[in-house]
Amino acid sequence: MTVSAGLHVSPEFPALLERIDVLGGAVDADAETAEELGRLTEDTARALLGAGIVRAALPQNLGGYEFSPRQLIETVERLSHHDATAGWTMMALQLMTGTTAAYVDAAAAADLFPDVAGGDHALLAGHGTRPGRAVPVEGGYLVSGSWQFASGMAHATHIHSAVQVEGTDELRVLAMPKPQVELVDNWDVLGLRATHSIDYHCTDVHVPATHTYVATTTNPTNGGAIYRIGLVNMSAIGHTGWALGVGRRLLDELKLVAAAKSGTRNAAVDTAQFHAEYASAEAKLRSARAWAMEVWRGIEVALDAGELPSTEQDTLLRLALNHTTWTVQEVGRTVHRWAGTAAIRRGPIDRFLRDLNTGTQHITSSPTVLQNCGKWLSDAQPQAHWEFLDLAPPA
Repeated sequence: MTVSAGLHVSPEFPALLERIDVLGGAVDADAETAEELGRLTEDTARALLGAGIVRAALPQNLGGYEFSPRQLIETVERLSHHDATAGWTMMALQLMTGTTAAYVDAAAAADLFPDVAGGDHALLAGHGTRPGRAVPVEGGYLVSGSWQFASGMAHATHIHSAVQVEGTDELRVLAMPKPQVELVDNWDVLGLRATHSIDYHCTDVHVPATHTYVATTTNPTNGGAIYRIGLVNMSAIGHTGWALGVGRRLLDELKLVAAAKSGTRNAAVDTAQFHAEYASAEAKLRSARAWAMEVWRGIEVALDAGELPSTEQDTLLRLALNHTTWTVQEVGRTVHRWAGTAAIRRGPIDRFLRDLNTGTQHITSSPTVLQNCGKWLSDAQPQAHWEFLDLAPPA
């Protein structure tokens, strides 16, 4: 297989955005049913997968579209604008499936991704912030562990999980068939209810070494330059797009509320204060989006030149995600304040606000990550480098 050196910018991008918009109304209409089910409806999942949402993150040499970082951000943003839960679910499947395809060796790629263009490939879901244990045995590992927050698991065929190798403490990521783990149906939350972000566990399951990769790798075996940013940085792409899509939808919904209430007796939306706060929220969202795209534009230039992101770029992409997430949370508070009863009755504003409040708790936007960004930017730890979401001292 030939691995491309430069950054691939997919010509399929505009067509995929159009397909998302065509499906958007039906996805939105299914949202309440999905909440009751605790997962996307089969119709919604099938349609979005058929449209190529996950294929967008798969390596071109395996039959994927291999979108650039900014194309992936806009893809998740567009879908999340239609439905935050659908956006989150597909973002998770994109990340786990796309990175697995990029980093496993040729034997595993042939097994898991035999015909991407024809729709015949694995879909992976899972989590890796609390690694399981991998005991080396002939040909692979015996894996045991308990993991949480497996968003999109209802639609997955395979498991993506981090494990720590006994004896070396090396962190690896594995891919194994979903039937090899026990699923725990415990996703009982207020927001992102339909993401099916359940727990799962297993004991002494044999996983071939071919179906694992080093968790910190920046050397893809498939695909081009985008995969050189590594697993954690790939996750920042999707989460940035998700927050931007949710923020845009909330402001659009508030605009509809204002249009419906304007001119009625004592309408708060007719006050100068509302207009000023709406304008401020719009400026905050647009500014966050512009800066995030500026950061990723710089990273794309580096990748296209055959370089890895610098420590400054690694810091800024984390900071841009944190800033975007919490800026959108501020936008959400503005929407809640001015939407009146539309914010408490069942409907899109209530649902998006609940989804937003849950999404902000993701580890990638935690206060600790923000603190670590500040340590590097303020020169408190100028020689440090990023390992996952932590700053590590020089080697």
